[in-house]
Amino acid sequence: MDKEQLHTFISESTGNESNICQIYAIKDGSAVYDDCWHGFKTSDAMNVNSVTKGVVSLLAGIALDQGRIRSVDQKVMDFFPDYTVKRGEKTIYDVTVRHLLTMTAPYKGKAEPWKKVCTSADWTLTTLDYLGGRKGITGEFRYATLGIQILAGIIERSTGVKCIDLANDHLFEPLELPKRILHGDSSKEDQFDFFMNKNPRKNEWYADPKGNVTAGWGLCMSARDMAVIGDMVLGGGRYHGKTIVSEGYIKEMTAPHLKLGERFGCMNYGYLWYKPYDDREVYAAIGDCGNIIYVNKESNISVGITGTFKPRIFDRVDFIEQKVLPAIAG
Repeated sequence: MDKEQLHTFISESTGNESNICQIYAIKDGSAVYDDCWHGFKTSDAMNVNSVTKGVVSLLAGIALDQGRIRSVDQKVMDFFPDYTVKRGEKTIYDVTVRHLLTMTAPYKGKAEPWKKVCTSADWTLTTLDYLGGRKGITGEFRYATLGIQILAGIIERSTGVKCIDLANDHLFEPLELPKRILHGDSSKEDQFDFFMNKNPRKNEWYADPKGNVTAGWGLCMSARDMAVIGDMVLGGGRYHGKTIVSEGYIKEMTAPHLKLGERFGCMNYGYLWYKPYDDREVYAAIGDCGNIIYVNKESNISVGITGTFKPRIFDRVDFIEQKVLPAIAG
């Protein structure tokens, strides 16, 4: 399958590939593939869902590089001295930044409190109410999108800078990518539209009423934006001769800290990034609807893919390796 055939395949797809809006690939530092569907242009942005987590991980790395966060083993409560811990809650004092980065932080309740958090004035502090619990620190993987909101709060409190400003000044601008703006609304109707609307979006980032960005979802990027970020990760944190994130943090971020179960394709998990294979240098930041930053050190290639809302699409690693990479090589 060549590039033209791949374009037709996606255009005519009625399956998992039918929602793809953009694919962009960079190999050996140069763009090698750029294609769009559904009326999208290369510069258009899309809510990339949980790929947002991968970007927040990079912001945590920047805060660590600056010495604002002392280490990943620093306690979460160090950053919230003004927070009143719920009566009888003890586990919260043992939770560290590492637990948030590896999704091993414990939470009360079986389900994430989306309604409670997303109708509150401060999503970060409201999420803190659910951190901890009677079971203590178990080390078990618990995928918690809202939990990353606490990590964003730590980044902001440690640096004294809003996450969106830190991202613009120390990530997007050095990578020569467009600056992001706050989305500006957080009503129930607007949240629904933000997920479901299939039109291109601005270069924006969803936020709560206090202007705190949503850390687990809501960042809007193009496939090109994601491929450029992937290229920086591929370069060990460097881009065009500039260090964006330290090589040490990139290595830790992509290292296999946990082995996940079947629900997550038995992939390895780093610091909010996945390592799909035990024995290959392939990494990914993955979001719902097939949004992905794919990084392959073996082929020195990074790929970004955006997709509109479509249920039950998560991992596009196989699609990239079976369809996209051969088309590029062809």
